[in-house]
Amino acid sequence: MNFTLSNDQRALVDAIERLCADFPIEYWREQDERAQYPHAFHQAVAQSGWLGIAMPEAQGGAGLGITEAALMMRTISACGAGMSGASAIHMNIFGLNPVVVFGTDEQRQRFLPPLIAGQEKACFAVTEPDAGLDTTRLKTQAVRQPDGNYLISGRKIWISTAQVSDRMLILTRTTPLEQVKKPTQGLTLFFAKLDRERVEVREIHKLGRAAVDSNMLFIDALPVPAIDRIGEEGHGFEYILHGLNPERILIAAEAVGLGRAALRIASKYAQERVVFGRPIGQNQGVAHPLARAWANLEAADLMMLKAATLYDAGQPCGIEANAAKYLAAEAAHDACQNAILTLGGMGYAKEYHVERLLRESYIPRIAPVSPQMILNFIAEKVLGLPKSY
Repeated sequence: MNFTLSNDQRALVDAIERLCADFPIEYWREQDERAQYPHAFHQAVAQSGWLGIAMPEAQGGAGLGITEAALMMRTISACGAGMSGASAIHMNIFGLNPVVVFGTDEQRQRFLPPLIAGQEKACFAVTEPDAGLDTTRLKTQAVRQPDGNYLISGRKIWISTAQVSDRMLILTRTTPLEQVKKPTQGLTLFFAKLDRERVEVREIHKLGRAAVDSNMLFIDALPVPAIDRIGEEGHGFEYILHGLNPERILIAAEAVGLGRAALRIASKYAQERVVFGRPIGQNQGVAHPLARAWANLEAADLMMLKAATLYDAGQPCGIEANAAKYLAAEAAHDACQNAILTLGGMGYAKEYHVERLLRESYIPRIAPVSPQMILNFIAEKVLGLPKSY
């Protein structure tokens, strides 16, 4: 399997680097400090035609693969935007995958062009406060009405960009759990308007990535027309599963970029900071942790590219996608920690940015699935060990 970038892929990376040059690392520090969504960045990506990188050409997208999308997200994160920049457009890249794959032609034509053009934004509403990773236990209900349309009520949590979104891809239960043969049955997916008269969007103030909001949603009898249902009623869990591997691949790419940004800052500081008459990077106690961080990031990057290549080839990639997410998240966190320790006291100062990158490095470790669950998955699927949950 060849992971050497093609000329077109290199050109893509160069184009994204040029775009990101207009949004230097100081921009992202300011957005974080002000807790402001990076609208200017979102619009720049849209105007350059990249919001639809993995969406069909028929709807105005670029029609490229998850490999190209991952290269873009890695580049954005590595420029210093970190998870703030990546999360601002992340939903566009993977989140509408169920609409692309399982939606009708009419739905694709209605839903995708406004997102690709940057005229609308969307959020991904699956997680619930009482269900966590056990998606089959979610309680948000979509009740079908006599006219064939639906009323949705329930709660969702950790929903990114809901403060600025126009629509939400929301997973609901249409058949009670006790009435289905398997817990995965009876779940239905909608791409619903986020009507704020029926949906209270309450922001969660958090450790990092303040530039991109996270929220709890309180949904009270939200009317949703049947034409906004994605696929068949009761098959939503299958549709959501289809997007899990691309999401893990993209998160891995973003984490690698995050770690590279921290490593770049730390290495530059270690070259320039002179103590006892020599640059601190000349000391192996400083150099070795940074060298190890580089090696771990490169290894994670290769696993990410392997998973993306398999996905684009239509081959199974669940093991590789999960492994990539795990390896990249751990490597990024390690790189960010070592960056702060390299800078010492200045690593604690916002001026040098690495404290923000460390705070953001917890995101790929926690979401969208915990490292423990990934290790459970690998133990069972790769090593053949008994299922532990």
